[in-house]
Amino acid sequence: MSNDLFGGSVVPGTEVRRKWLVLAICCMSLFIVGLDNTIVNLALPSIQRELHAPMSGLQWTIDAYTLVLASLLMLAGSTADRLGRRRVFQTGLVLFGLGSLLCGLAPNTGALIAFRMVQAIGGSMLNPVAMSIITNTFTDARERARAIGIWGGVVGLSMALGPVVGGALVDAAGWRSIFFINVPIGAAAVVLTALFVPESRAPRARRVDPVGQVLMMLLLGCLTFGIIEGPAAGWGSPRIVTCFLVAAAALVGLVGYERRREEPLLDPRFFASAPFSGATVIAVCGFAALSGFLFLNSLYLQEVRQLSPLDAGLLTLPMALMTAVCAPLSGRIVGGRGARLPLLTAGAGLVASGALLSGITASTPVVLLLVGYLVFGAGFGMLNAPITNTAVSGMPRTQAGVAAAVASTSRQVGASLGVAVIGSAVTAHIAGPLVIGFAPAARIGWWIIAGCGLAVLCLGALTTGRWARGTAERVAAQFDDEKLPVGAS
Repeated sequence: MSNDLFGGSVVPGTEVRRKWLVLAICCMSLFIVGLDNTIVNLALPSIQRELHAPMSGLQWTIDAYTLVLASLLMLAGSTADRLGRRRVFQTGLVLFGLGSLLCGLAPNTGALIAFRMVQAIGGSMLNPVAMSIITNTFTDARERARAIGIWGGVVGLSMALGPVVGGALVDAAGWRSIFFINVPIGAAAVVLTALFVPESRAPRARRVDPVGQVLMMLLLGCLTFGIIEGPAAGWGSPRIVTCFLVAAAALVGLVGYERRREEPLLDPRFFASAPFSGATVIAVCGFAALSGFLFLNSLYLQEVRQLSPLDAGLLTLPMALMTAVCAPLSGRIVGGRGARLPLLTAGAGLVASGALLSGITASTPVVLLLVGYLVFGAGFGMLNAPITNTAVSGMPRTQAGVAAAVASTSRQVGASLGVAVIGSAVTAHIAGPLVIGFAPAARIGWWIIAGCGLAVLCLGALTTGRWARGTAERVAAQFDDEKLPVGAS
C-alpha cells in the first residue's frame, strides 16, 4: 500500500493510473488552448468580410491573444504556487470559456480583440500551471521526461490541427463557432479537474513582482504595437518611434531591476545555462515560424486560390498529420536520446519548407504545396517536446515550474512576433487586391520562416553538446546551494 496523490492509501497500480489521469486532464485543457492559438487563422477571411477588419485588425485578432498570454504566464505560475495550482487552473478554465463565449458574440473588430484578451488571461493560467502540476506529480526523472514529451506533443498537435478544425467549423457554422466550441469543453475540464487533480502549493511561493510584470508587459506590448502599426503609420512617425523607445527602455529596466531583486519574476542567472537560453530563443523562432506559416497560408489559400475555409483546412491536413506522427516520436527520442536530433531535424524541416513555399503563385501545383506542408509539419512536430525538456533539464526540480513558464512565454512571444513581423513585412509589399498582390508580397514572409528554421538548426547544434550541459550543471548547482524555494510541493 502507498499514499496516493490525494493523501489516501491505494495500491501502486491505482497510484500510477491516477498520475496518468492527471496528465490526461492537463493535456485535454491545454489542447483547447493550443487549438485556439491556430484555429482562428482559417477564420480570418470570414472575420475580415463580416466585421470589415483591416489587415492590422486581423493581426491584432491573433496577437491580442498571444501577447497577453505571454505577458501573464510568469505571474500566473507564481500565483498558482501561492494560492494553489488546482484553484488557479480551474479559474483559468472558467475565464477562457467566458472569453470564448464573448468572442463568439463580438459585434465588431474592437470588441473581438478585447474579448480575445479575456480569453488570454484565462489561457495564461493553464500552460505553466499544468506543467507545474505535471512536474510535481511525476517525481521520477524518467517518468517526468516521458510525461513532458507527451505534453509537448499534445500542444504541438493541437496547434497543427487548428486550421483543419477551424476550416470545418467556419464552413459549417460560421466563424463564431470556433469560439463557442470551447465553452462545453472548458466546462467539462473544470469538473474533471475538481474530481481528479490534487491541490498543491509551493512550500514558500515567490513574492509578487509588480515592477517586473509591468516592465515585461510594456516591452512586449510596445514592441508588437510598433511592428504591427508601423507599415500604416510610417516607421519614422512619432508614435511608432516612441513605442520602440519605450520597449528598449523597458528591456534595459527589466534586466537591471531583476538582477537586483532577491526573488525576481525572471532570474537572469537562468540564462547562464546554454540549454535554457537556447530553448528560449528556439521557442521564439520556432513558434514565429508556425504563426507566420498559418497566417500566410490561410490568406493565400482563401484569398489567392479562392478556396472555401473547409477546403483550405483540408489542404493543410497533411501538415497536421505529419505533426501528429512526429510529435510523439520526438517525445520518445528526447526521453531516450536527448534533444539534439529532434532540434536539428526541426530546424532543417523549417528551412526546407520556407524555401520551397517562397516560390508559390496562384497557379502552383497542389502537389508542390503538399510537399511544403508535409516538410513543415515534420519539422514543427519534432520541435515542441525538446523545447520544454531542454529548458527544464539541468534545473533542480524546485525550478522546473519557472523554467517551463519561461519556455511557454517564449512560445507565445514567438507566435506574436511571427504574425507581427511577417504580417507587416508582407503588408508593406502588397500591390493591388489580395487575389493578385498577396502571393508575390508573401515571398519575404516565407524567407523569414526559413530564417527562423536556420536559427533553430544552429542553436540546436550549439546548445545540446557537452559544453552546454556543463553550463546547465553549474547553474543548477547555484540554485541547489542556495535552496531557493520556488515551485516545489
